[in-house]
Amino acid sequence: MNDLAVGRYRQFAGYNAWANRRLYAAAAALSDEQYRAERGAFFGSVHGTLNHLLVTDRIWMRRITGSGEAPDRLDAILFDTLPELATARHVEDERISAFVDTLSDCVLMADLHYANMSGKPFVQPVAGVLDHLFNHQTHHRGQAHCLISGFLGNAATPSLDLLMFQREAGLAHAEPS
Repeated sequence: MNDLAVGRYRQFAGYNAWANRRLYAAAAALSDEQYRAERGAFFGSVHGTLNHLLVTDRIWMRRITGSGEAPDRLDAILFDTLPELATARHVEDERISAFVDTLSDCVLMADLHYANMSGKPFVQPVAGVLDHLFNHQTHHRGQAHCLISGFLGNAATPSLDLLMFQREAGLAHAEPS
């Protein structure tokens, strides 16, 4: 590992918060009926999917840091309203960013000992766990995005592309003509 790897995780934490803000803003345009509609996604609805993402981030951050809440079910509904969930999401995104800001090569290469939801023990490097955390967010955010765009249409649903974030964050730019 090196400073490049640490920078990559900082970029992913920034992207994660950015994409969540955009997704939650789109979800806020849904009616309550649409927001809660069972649509056949892994966690049913936009509401279930957004709750699942917060649940899993809390579980992983508890495993990584040893602190914070860790729900005991992947389908737990932590907050019943979108505004409450959005506030908690923002706090968790700040927590993830704050943790990532403390990373070093030593921490990234260190083994994390944890048990999965069934109690089975595992060991893997923190870097691999963070890869999963950010990839998992992207996976289920994509599901929520699809559900939202099904209600609002593509034109009303924001891009969540990493390249878009990189451009907005000044990490990429167009070449001069």
